[in-house]
Amino acid sequence: MNMNFLRKLPIPQDIKAQFPISDEMVALKAKRDEEIKKVFSGESDKFLLIIGPCSADHEDSVIDYISRLKKVSDKVEDKVLIIPRIYTNKPRTTGDGYKGMLHQPDPNKSEDMLEGVIAIRKLHMRAINETGLTCADEMLYPENHRYLSDLLSYIAVGARSVENQQHRLVSSGLDVPVGMKNPTGGDISVMMNSITAAQHAHTFIYRGWEVQSSGNPYAHAILRGYVNKHGQSLPNYHYEDLIQLSETYAKTNLVNPAVIVDTNHANSGKKYLEQPRIAKEVLHSCRHSNDVKKLVKGLMIESYIEDGTQKAEECIYGKSITDPCLGWEKTEKLILEIADLL
Repeated sequence: MNMNFLRKLPIPQDIKAQFPISDEMVALKAKRDEEIKKVFSGESDKFLLIIGPCSADHEDSVIDYISRLKKVSDKVEDKVLIIPRIYTNKPRTTGDGYKGMLHQPDPNKSEDMLEGVIAIRKLHMRAINETGLTCADEMLYPENHRYLSDLLSYIAVGARSVENQQHRLVSSGLDVPVGMKNPTGGDISVMMNSITAAQHAHTFIYRGWEVQSSGNPYAHAILRGYVNKHGQSLPNYHYEDLIQLSETYAKTNLVNPAVIVDTNHANSGKKYLEQPRIAKEVLHSCRHSNDVKKLVKGLMIESYIEDGTQKAEECIYGKSITDPCLGWEKTEKLILEIADLL
């Protein structure tokens, strides 16, 4: 085998014991989890915003950003439920480049997975302690989920992972909403099959155990656009796309039909400044059709402190080192506009 086994990492139970959460944090997360689930079940008509950097890179700037979100959240909480994105694992199309804080707690230093596991747990804990907001993360590595399982209120399964059996089965055993993105090629049936698998019960192997899941009734769709055979980015957030998804859901036995619309990625052609326009178009579609309004539970927005993107070595505070993000001034304005339009 062409691998060097560097060291045995602590199991999640040991990391959780080393960095435990307080009773207050447990209660806060339970309350937030219920609020979010009620949106997906239709018991609440609040609108979700899953919003934040493309990838978490530096603890201080991420916490600064979420603290700003908290202040805006307090202004719109009667209509909007904000879930900050703290994405600590970054999928890479070619495998090269910055893979997130799990791999590199400091983007300008070498990889250290043990420090990474500790860093991402401390970051999520700090967000809850300092802002009272529980957050979202991407489940890039299902085996690693339990390092954060007591901290997260929302999980996303990415476009490159959604067809993977392990992602689907582990999602079926989670007790928070899990969003399944459409694959990069845009085949909606792949996403729907993934949601079906996640909503069903399964027996499988996880972290060396034979486990049994009971199914996750809050597994749902995320539309993020797609790339055609010519490599061109194409959107799937338009009214017709949402109607088609509503009709597709109606032909299934899935519970809690729901979609989150990703305003960046292929939907924007990675033109991050298009995100406010896309958000408003989705809201217009919701006003035009009750079926669409019932289906669309929120938006996913890539946003940070500074507009755009940079190379890691540039070290501009609060500016993305992966995909370009909407800066804070535009973000705050957009959140307030969304609340006014609801």
